[in-house]
Amino acid sequence: MKSILKLAAVAVVGLSMVGVAKAGDVLVTSNIAVSETWTRDNIYRLENQIYVLPGATLTIESGTLVESNSGVGGSLAVSRGAQIIAKGTARRPIVFTSTDDDRMNWQELANTWGNITLMGSGFISEDAVAGNMPTCDAGNEGVMEGLVEDFPMDPKVRYGGGDDDDDSGCLEYVSLRYGGRVIGLNNELNGLSLGGIGRGTDINHIEIMNNVDDGIEIWGGTVNIKYFSIWNIGDDSFDVDQGWRGKAQFGLIVQGHSLDASQGSGVGDNCFETDGAEQSDYQPVTTATIYNCTVIGQPLDGDGGTAWRDNARVQYRNCIFMDLGERLVRFDDIDGDGGLGYGHNGTLSWADTWTTPFDMVPPHANDCPPGTYQAQVDGNLAEITDSIFARNLASDAYTESDARGVTPGNGTNNNVVITSILDADQPIKGITRGPAVSKGGKMILPVLTLDPRPANEALTSVNVAPNDGFFTPGRFRGAFDPGQPCWLDGWSAADEFGFLPNTLFCFDMLRNGNPIAKLVIKKNNPRTATIVQNGVVLCDEAPLTIVNPSPQTAEFSCGGPTVTIVKDGPNITWSAGPFNGTLELK
Repeated sequence: MKSILKLAAVAVVGLSMVGVAKAGDVLVTSNIAVSETWTRDNIYRLENQIYVLPGATLTIESGTLVESNSGVGGSLAVSRGAQIIAKGTARRPIVFTSTDDDRMNWQELANTWGNITLMGSGFISEDAVAGNMPTCDAGNEGVMEGLVEDFPMDPKVRYGGGDDDDDSGCLEYVSLRYGGRVIGLNNELNGLSLGGIGRGTDINHIEIMNNVDDGIEIWGGTVNIKYFSIWNIGDDSFDVDQGWRGKAQFGLIVQGHSLDASQGSGVGDNCFETDGAEQSDYQPVTTATIYNCTVIGQPLDGDGGTAWRDNARVQYRNCIFMDLGERLVRFDDIDGDGGLGYGHNGTLSWADTWTTPFDMVPPHANDCPPGTYQAQVDGNLAEITDSIFARNLASDAYTESDARGVTPGNGTNNNVVITSILDADQPIKGITRGPAVSKGGKMILPVLTLDPRPANEALTSVNVAPNDGFFTPGRFRGAFDPGQPCWLDGWSAADEFGFLPNTLFCFDMLRNGNPIAKLVIKKNNPRTATIVQNGVVLCDEAPLTIVNPSPQTAEFSCGGPTVTIVKDGPNITWSAGPFNGTLELK
C-alpha cells in the first residue's frame, strides 16, 4: 500500500475548478428569446454578440465554462426585462474567458472576447438621449456603451427606467478574464457593465482579470456589490456614473496592465473613478457608500486612488490605499465630455461636499420618489474615514486629501498614514513585484504575488459597517477578515494563476470508494503534494507538473512510475501503473 500511496502524490494543483466539457462544445450563435439553462457538462462558445431578450432567463450551472475564440470576440448582454441566474460556488465557479486562456498562467492578454453586460430599469441621469429630463424620470434611458443598435431606438441595447428595485438576476462566483472587445474609438466593453441595475440584483464574488477598458462600470441604478476582485485593468478599475446610489464591500483592486497599449486602453488609470451625473445638477446624482477595500496601485507611474467628478458623493470607509503613483484624492471636477462640475446651478461646491451631512437634499431631489437615496445613513456626503494610506510616495499624493481633511486627519476621521516604506510596516501581509517594464509609455511594476490579508494597523478598525442586511460588520480595515480564509481561494484566476499565497488543499484519497490516506496540496508555485497515512508522511512535497489544460492533467513522480491526475468536470481521478482511484476535496 505504501508504494501505491507514494505514486499518488499529485492532484488538482493549479487546475481550474471549472468543469471541462464532456458532451462537446455548444456554439451560441443566436439571441436567447426563450428561457434556457447552460450546464457544466458542455463548453458554451459565444460566436457573436448574444442578447438575452426581455422575458427570457438564462440560467448557468455552477462549474460551467463559457468561451469565445479570440478571432470571433463573442459577448453576452442581458437586456432590460431579462434575467441571468449564474450561481457558481467556491469549488465550481462559472468562468467566462477566451480560448487563449490556458487556465494555469497569467498572460499579457485582453480584447479577446467581449464581456457581460446587464441592463435594468433603475433611475439614471443621462443627457445624451433626446427627451431625457434633468430630474428623476422613468422615461430617462441610455444606450449601453460598447453595444450597437441594429436600428434606431433598438430596445435591447437600452437601460434605465423608474424601478430602483429592479431584479436582473444573480452573478455569484463568476470569473471574467481577458475581455473588453473594442468596438471602435472610445467604445470598448468593460469587464462587467451595469446600466440602471436595481438593488434586487445580487452580485457577489465577482472577478475581472485583465480587460481593455474598465473593470466594473456602473451607470445609475442602485445595485450593490460584495466580494469583488479587479486585477490588471486597462483603464479604471471601478468606475461609476449617471447617479449610482448603491453600496459595495470587500473589494480588492490591483493596478497594472493587460496589454502593451496606452493608459486607458491597456494600462491602468484610476483605481476608483466616480462621476456624479452626466450633468452635475441632474438627478439622481451618485451617492454611495463603499466599505472594506484593499487598493494596490502602481507606485512609479500610476494614477489616482479616488477620482471625483460632476458632483459625485461617495463615502469610503475601513479601506487600504497603498502604492499609489499619484494622488489619493484626485479632483477632476468635470468628466471631459462637456459637463459641468461641482457648484453648478446651486449644487454644492467641491469643498462643501466634504463637510455637508449625508441627508442634505440636493437641488431637484424633491422631483425624485421617496427612498431614491438609501446608501448613505450617516456621516458626510464625501468622506474617507477609518482607512490606511501607505507608501504613496508621489510628491502630490496627499495634496488634495490634506486640503479636504482626510490626511493627516482632522482628529475625528480615524485615518492612519504610514510613513515607513519597509515591507514589515505595511498594512498587508506581503507583496512581491517584478522588475519595472515599459507598457504604453508607462513604467509598470507588475505584482507577482500578493498576500492581501491585513497586517499591523489594518488588523483593527475603530468603527464597523452597519448590520443592515447588506453590509457585514467587521472590525478590520481592507477587504479580508484576518480570522477567515481568503475569499478568493479556490475559484478565482488570481488564485489559479499563482498570485495569492500558497494555499493548502486537503483531499481524501479513495480506492474502490474507500479512503486510504490524506493528500495535502500546496497549490501555488512551487506546486507540491504531500501524502499522510495515519500520521506518517509517505511522500513529502513532491514537485508537480501541469501537462495538459483540457482535460486538466497533472503528473509527478515520487521515485516510481509516473502518476497522472485528471480533472474532468467535477470528477478527479488518479492513476499509477495498475492502480487507480479518486480524490475527494475536504
